[in-house]
Amino acid sequence: MSNILHSKIIGTGFPLLILHGFLGSGDNWITLGRKFSEHFEVHLIDLRNHGRSFHDDEMDLEVMCEDVLNYCKHYKLDNINIIGHSMGGKVAMHLAVNQAKLVRKLIVVDIAPKAYTRRHDFIFKALKAVDFSIQKTRKEVDNQIALFIEKEAYRQFLLKAVYRKNKESLAFRFNLAVFIENYENIIETLPTYSQFNGDTLFIKGALSDYILNTDIPLIEAHFPNSQLVAIEDSGHWLHAEKPEELFTISLQFLAIV
Repeated sequence: MSNILHSKIIGTGFPLLILHGFLGSGDNWITLGRKFSEHFEVHLIDLRNHGRSFHDDEMDLEVMCEDVLNYCKHYKLDNINIIGHSMGGKVAMHLAVNQAKLVRKLIVVDIAPKAYTRRHDFIFKALKAVDFSIQKTRKEVDNQIALFIEKEAYRQFLLKAVYRKNKESLAFRFNLAVFIENYENIIETLPTYSQFNGDTLFIKGALSDYILNTDIPLIEAHFPNSQLVAIEDSGHWLHAEKPEELFTISLQFLAIV
């Protein structure tokens, strides 16, 4: 068996896989994961090159989809529910259109099945400027990143991936070099004419521009049995900004037989 993705598994019931966004990890969803675990067996997964999962030079939606499929085979999961945020939503969509019999219900959080323009170059620039031989503490890393990223919320999100590699130095858990090399593969569109006919819910932040009204025809073409709900006063990180609303909407959708 190939490398199996790292995860935290909590609760019992129908399996619910949660796939985090780019530069994140399953831990980003731990609070919501615990709430969902009162109803489901929740799998908070670290995608490849993220969190505590394995690092690999190959990085695209297809191989990330295969990773999740291997994970399901390893844990003997079928008839799964799946929630994917941002890049994790791309992976979840990819899995659904390729493995329709595996997926019971699909929730896609603030991402469309289209190709995106480059949105993370300023973050790459900030992360590349970090030198762990010089920045020895999280505060020093934060100060360095702050030269490029003013928003504290962005910096706090990135700092969650900083860990103590050894007594002398810190490191990022994610594989930055591979992200930069393969970025175009992560933001690509779903394959043309691919389709998932199962129950699908798209949830967008009303203040986010990741899903536009012009994207609705493409969403409906790939996911004909889908609905789109917007959460007011929320941007792209709905699980952090509006967790209660996201939980209520998701649970209601997942509970419908």
